Amino acid sequence: MKIENAVVLVTGANRGIGAEFVAQLQARGAAKIYAAARDASTITAAGVEALELDVTDPEQVRAAAAAAGDVQLLVNNAGISTGTSLVSGDLAAIRREMETNFFGPLQTTRAFAPVLAANGGGAVVNVVSALSWFTVPGAGAYAASKAAAWSLTDSTRLELAAQGTHVVGVHMGLVDTDMAQGVDAPKISPAALASAGLDAVESGRVEVVADEWATFVKSGLTLDPTERYEQIFAALRAS
Repeated sequence: MKIENAVVLVTGANRGIGAEFVAQLQARGAAKIYAAARDASTITAAGVEALELDVTDPEQVRAAAAAAGDVQLLVNNAGISTGTSLVSGDLAAIRREMETNFFGPLQTTRAFAPVLAANGGGAVVNVVSALSWFTVPGAGAYAASKAAAWSLTDSTRLELAAQGTHVVGVHMGLVDTDMAQGVDAPKISPAALASAGLDAVESGRVEVVADEWATFVKSGLTLDPTERYEQIFAALRAS
């Protein structure tokens, strides 16, 4: 589908990747942008319709779908990272990551699927992560939620095919946002990531592997887990 003249809703649109999706959509001539966030007052972009939306709240999700019945493209960007381990970490934090990163896009996709169908099929973009394919100590909750989001993306792509809805999964390593500010490693810019996601919508691609680290991680999916995690195992044994 073409972004020009399209009606789009972006979750988590107040900062970082979400704010950049809004900017890129504006640059490509989207007709209307619903910029959604838990606190609509934090939306600072001009020329958008700010929408209060906590993706973990079923009532707010239903209200958003009712209010934005002209949407043709849904960008599921809202997400969190708590740095919680699965075995020893706080179970409430683990549940919060799963509620936001998996159940959030699941709820919005379910609510907007009939809206997209009524408006010609349209598309859904899910901002996932290369940590859907890999994990590191201390990131267990995030990786598990993003692995679930990857499966969600593949499953909804199949389920929505009959109504003509194009579903895109966007995978990346580190992005230069507040979430990764304490990590000293190469990072992709939010602008480059958002642009790659929208390019996939317009070209018909179903998956974006946005940077070198994501490409490297995906290339290891066929390896035995002991090979994939060989360096981490070695570091753990040495500690």
